[in-house]
Amino acid sequence: MLIERIKQHFRDSASTKLAALEELATPIAAAVDTVFAALANGGKVLICGNGGSAADAQHFAAELVGRFEQERPALPAIALTTDSSILTAIGNDYSFAKIFARQVSGLGRPGDILIAISTSGNSENILTAIESAHEQDMLVIALTGKGGGRIKEVLFDTDLHLCAPSERTARIQEVHSLAIHCLCDGIDAMLLGDK
Repeated sequence: MLIERIKQHFRDSASTKLAALEELATPIAAAVDTVFAALANGGKVLICGNGGSAADAQHFAAELVGRFEQERPALPAIALTTDSSILTAIGNDYSFAKIFARQVSGLGRPGDILIAISTSGNSENILTAIESAHEQDMLVIALTGKGGGRIKEVLFDTDLHLCAPSERTARIQEVHSLAIHCLCDGIDAMLLGDK
């Protein structure tokens, strides 16, 4: 029955988020500290993902450059998913696997942060973006699910991994969205004081 299916989605989402609460509160707090430190030292945030994760990248950049829930100065963040000319040129001239890595190479600097979002943890273009970020001496915060996939294997000890405790893409994306809101709120609290 349709109503029961809908209710089950709500129950599943709630139980996944409660499981994530136990696993991710500490790493999310560390990610807030990491992003805040980068911004305070003149760094910027580059964000990438595919499909729904591309939407999450744009959402996060919009919250930082615009605002989350409180008025504050604009913060430097770029979603690497938005420039169709760059994406298609790199995809055509090099490969789809390099659409984010080339942008990280061109825009990233030591002290910047790459937020790499992949529900599977196996997206080739996210893996190459992480490699490029490491070459630029950038820290990486990876948002994944499904156990972290190949991404968990390429992260440095100095990087952070926020792995949603689910195998279902919808549930992973819901946890990622909540994690992004927690990051925004934490950054604002550090900038503006706990209000």
